[in-house]
Amino acid sequence: MTNPHDAVLARICDAIHQHQRFVITSHARPDGDAIGSELAMAYALRALGKTVRLVNADPVPAMLREFPGIHDVEVATTFDGDAEVAIVMECGSLARTGVSGLERFFVINIDHHPGNTGYGDLNWFDESAAACGELVFTLIEALGVPFSPEIATHIYVTILTDTGAFHFSHITPRTFDICRRALDAGVDPVLVAQRVYDSNTMGRLRLLGTVLNDMETAVDGRIAILSLDPEISRRTGATAEDTEGLINVPLTVHGIVAVAFLKLVKPGELRVSFRSKGTVDVGTIARGFGGGGHLNASGCTVAMAADELKPIIIEQLAQAIADSDGTARVH
Repeated sequence: MTNPHDAVLARICDAIHQHQRFVITSHARPDGDAIGSELAMAYALRALGKTVRLVNADPVPAMLREFPGIHDVEVATTFDGDAEVAIVMECGSLARTGVSGLERFFVINIDHHPGNTGYGDLNWFDESAAACGELVFTLIEALGVPFSPEIATHIYVTILTDTGAFHFSHITPRTFDICRRALDAGVDPVLVAQRVYDSNTMGRLRLLGTVLNDMETAVDGRIAILSLDPEISRRTGATAEDTEGLINVPLTVHGIVAVAFLKLVKPGELRVSFRSKGTVDVGTIARGFGGGGHLNASGCTVAMAADELKPIIIEQLAQAIADSDGTARVH
């Protein structure tokens, strides 16, 4: 049976072989999947003799800065350089990059999030992938580029981080097969995990204690709500990077199946992240607020005060839990 992705994959390979100069980017506030996908692709293109620049609107998260090639990532909100092709990783729209000027080029859109708008000249979307890095791995294989230790490291980082250390949905036998290939190529999974998860700052530790101490619960302890404002960050000495991954901590509690993390960006504007277990669908909730993401991990920005938004979110999370349970609406 013909794989429905084969045709677009072949066209992307042709476009890569036919061009020389590339710019690679991903979404603003990049995570492990974004950075790993970009770097793996950059190493592969350079192995083919291509010229590559990596440009993101925001810096690489601190936990990823010890991995190969990170120094090549430029931080800019405008790209006015010389390129023929822009490869955009896991962005539902071109605006999601936070980088202007990319529309001037032939755009290859590679994504695994629901709701992609198909903005590229070539669009490869596969919601079944556990990480965008799975698509990049497939593309690198199709290009015939050897699976070097550097490429393998970044592909492994994409999967480790975007599955929440293998906690989230969409994990398939192929996911673990790619990880096996990465280890065969020389990746040390213990070292990667230590760099990603065991490099906390003291500010992050203090922030964690404060945020968890103020955590609210609802629906018989099945929902957790975390909140953060600039004053808490100032008091604990934490940076924006120190908030990475905090939302996952309540999910380690037996019985909590959904978490919302409300971060005050500026008065009247909140950045909201969602996480969940099992089939509790938080992706639909985020998309309802104009955001996006997956069934178990999503986010959005909402122009509303926290005290107004919390009851709305709790009601929607309660409904998502009820839908997952196959029961009536939870009260």
